[in-house]
Amino acid sequence: MEKTGAKKIGVLTSGGDAPGMNAGIRAVVRCAIAKGMEVVGVHHGYNGLINGDIEQMDVRSVSEILHRGGTMLYTARCLEFKEQAGILKGKETCEKMGIDGLVVIGGDGSFRGARDLSLAGIPTVGIPGTIDNDISCSDFSIGFDTALNTAVEAVDRLRDTSQSHDRCSVVEIMGHGAGHLTLDTGIACGACAIWVNEVDFDVDRDIIQKIKSTASNGKHHFIVAVGEGITDVHALAKEIETKTGVETRATVLGHIQRGGTPTARDRVLATKLGVHAVELLEKGIGNRVVVIKGNTVVDYDILEALQMKKGIDKKLFEDAKLINI
Repeated sequence: MEKTGAKKIGVLTSGGDAPGMNAGIRAVVRCAIAKGMEVVGVHHGYNGLINGDIEQMDVRSVSEILHRGGTMLYTARCLEFKEQAGILKGKETCEKMGIDGLVVIGGDGSFRGARDLSLAGIPTVGIPGTIDNDISCSDFSIGFDTALNTAVEAVDRLRDTSQSHDRCSVVEIMGHGAGHLTLDTGIACGACAIWVNEVDFDVDRDIIQKIKSTASNGKHHFIVAVGEGITDVHALAKEIETKTGVETRATVLGHIQRGGTPTARDRVLATKLGVHAVELLEKGIGNRVVVIKGNTVVDYDILEALQMKKGIDKKLFEDAKLINI
């Protein structure tokens, strides 16, 4: 039996915000309207779907948002949507408003909600949007490139003052347990040590001895990149100073990495994925995640996507250790 395509779709952003989400919203809205669909925007993620916090969208609704960070639809995490009762409330809202397809921009948790909603009868398509780049099925997620450039710029500024004072700067970089942002930032900034969850690490071997060895070669300022949540970077800074004699300061970059104008790469990626998501709903296809693999847009069954594993590039990590001397 041939599937009936969606006539009215919704779009929402869920979980942590990421630069480029607005570009994704814009692509979904304008592509859908160009194909003769109605489009609504759901505010505050799945909370808005449960509570009916929804607005009608037209082509001008998404004007002047391409270059803006954050998300014009706002975002939130919704514990209620993890329960069957919450899913059924979301389905009821869709049926009441005539929404027969949904695009969700977010991370793994958002995709689980998309799968549950698809199984409940509302075809839903996920798009990866997170600065952590921890979506296993996709080479890159919306927001990663912007966050990387933001982190690199911040660490470059720290290096200036570290060099002026012959200091070591310990920098905590976001990632929610995933080391992609930390690894790439560390490489781009010439960190003498990079500490990520995915690789066995010893402070004395991989930081203290590395600083001492590098200092013996004539270098007197250092950057240590540390993934979010691994350790107390302030305590680590004290340990480094005590054991090496190098004045050391800690900096937590924090949520500055989430904001700011999205890079061209994130805007283009979000546009590609948004258009593909609408094309799936146009065919009545839901329960899919739209991703980028080898510079090609593809889509996977959500359950299949959630079961995929993604680690950091171990060769890249070893390359960094080899050259940062």
